[in-house]
Amino acid sequence: MPTGANSEAISGATTEAHAPVTEAGQGASGPARVVDEINLSGAGDVLLICEHASNHIPPALFNLGLTDDLLRSHIAWDPGALPVAVALSKALDAPLLAHRLSRLVYDCNRPPEAESAVPAISEIHPIPGNANLAPEDREARVALCYTPFRNALRAAIDRRIAMERPPVLVTIHSFTPVYRGERRDVEIGILHHDADSRLADAMLDAAASDTRFDVRRNAPYGQSDGVMHTLHEHGVSHGLLNVMIEIRNDLIAATDAQIDVAQWLAARLRAALDNMGGERPRAQEHGLSNAAGDQNLCALGGRDQSPDRPHHHVSDFRDDGRAAVVVDLKDVFHADAMDA
Repeated sequence: MPTGANSEAISGATTEAHAPVTEAGQGASGPARVVDEINLSGAGDVLLICEHASNHIPPALFNLGLTDDLLRSHIAWDPGALPVAVALSKALDAPLLAHRLSRLVYDCNRPPEAESAVPAISEIHPIPGNANLAPEDREARVALCYTPFRNALRAAIDRRIAMERPPVLVTIHSFTPVYRGERRDVEIGILHHDADSRLADAMLDAAASDTRFDVRRNAPYGQSDGVMHTLHEHGVSHGLLNVMIEIRNDLIAATDAQIDVAQWLAARLRAALDNMGGERPRAQEHGLSNAAGDQNLCALGGRDQSPDRPHHHVSDFRDDGRAAVVVDLKDVFHADAMDA
């Protein structure tokens, strides 16, 4: 297995890896995309971001030398984060940008200069395909993964600013209950950059009287862990309200739980924005259903979409035991999304 795919292999794999995928998991012809833009014309105040939505690895990278079990685990993606983000998108009528490649190919919540953007070790697991990468191979990863994601997010923000409706940035992540052998008691983390805690403060205040979840500030990660890149690059540096939400992934293993946690978060976000008074207009409220197969929740790109809205799908992935397993939004809650 090559320790790193060269830039030509990465470039040549791009179209195949991101073209629509057939039942057999083979690439078909079509434009290459590494970002899914869901409910892009949503009218709510929030812009949702899910950097670690997928565990897909382009074929040219030979699974980075990892077993299928590791590729299904939390080291390759944030299990459950995308279904929660999709549910929040519906609840808040919020646009959602989700990255379509594994964080092990490139972690889009890290700047290109960060070593952890292309990790040689994740938790305790060596990543053979990321070891000893030549500079041009690393640059190919940046061009394949980071640059399109950054540009898509910047464009979405600029559209809102041009409409005189600066967005509220909310990034959705999940974390493993046990890390390096230690149990984590925190259930939901509300994270913020040291330079801007406005929305995090308001969310923590909104959650203070609710004892259902163990909610903590900057846990299980904080700024010193290097996890604030998206918040700083796109939020803090532009004066936009922003917050990063971390959910322990055993709480969002099942469809009903994903919807339930999304409802809880949507209520706290609405309350936080309302309590901030004139700093932001009131977030729009949209209903969620607890029915596992609810068409209204899952069909942002399907039958229930207003005809004047663009048709968006979380597309191109079919379950092959390794890749992210959503093909359309109606399938997102039936993905094999959990591995502690």
